[in-house]
Amino acid sequence: MAIISPATPEQVSIQAGAVRLTGVLRVPPQASAVVLFAHGSGSSRLSPRNRFVAERLEQARLGTLLFDLLTSEEERLDAVTAELRFDVALLTARLVSATEWTLRRPRLQGLPIGFFGASTGAAAALAAAARLAPVRAVVSRGGRPDLAGPALAQVRAPTLLIVGGNDPQVLALNQEALRQLHCEARLSVVPGATHLFVEPGALEQVASLAATWFTQHAALPVVPKASGVT
Repeated sequence: MAIISPATPEQVSIQAGAVRLTGVLRVPPQASAVVLFAHGSGSSRLSPRNRFVAERLEQARLGTLLFDLLTSEEERLDAVTAELRFDVALLTARLVSATEWTLRRPRLQGLPIGFFGASTGAAAALAAAARLAPVRAVVSRGGRPDLAGPALAQVRAPTLLIVGGNDPQVLALNQEALRQLHCEARLSVVPGATHLFVEPGALEQVASLAATWFTQHAALPVVPKASGVT
């Protein structure tokens, strides 16, 4: 794969109901889609794991938007109560708002949308995908798709569930979710990986699987440059 020039990060502010959410948008040259990240329990746009995956997606000509699903005040509250991270309805509404914001951005208009969700953020990604026709593909990393509830059966975007082989409880939940999905769906198990994919090479496999899935299902076709020969 050819090396793509690094995308310039743009600090953005997204209106979501009564609050504003902070994010970082990166759009590489000739981007073929844009992937919104829905982080997991107690995480944020600064998640090193999601940032690692985002960098690999950008090398595949995919734009990325990493943003905080919670405000700073909400994050402080959640650090004590751990309640908001499991409020899938709230997280879904925030992701829907971020998607609508993305669709209005002039430089992003016409680009297909993908969702990359982790842990509880994966439930929000699936629930939002069930509501939003522009979403062309979903990838879940160590996700809790069971928390999406009845929305699972309404998802139409091709969905890839990635789970660590040494994460048995989450693997069982994803196996059951796979049976409830009525769209094109696949479960990929990374051998030897635990929930956070900290094992050597595990996160690289996640990034590779995600890039391939989004490229196949969400990306616009690459238009070759004219050679100038007639």
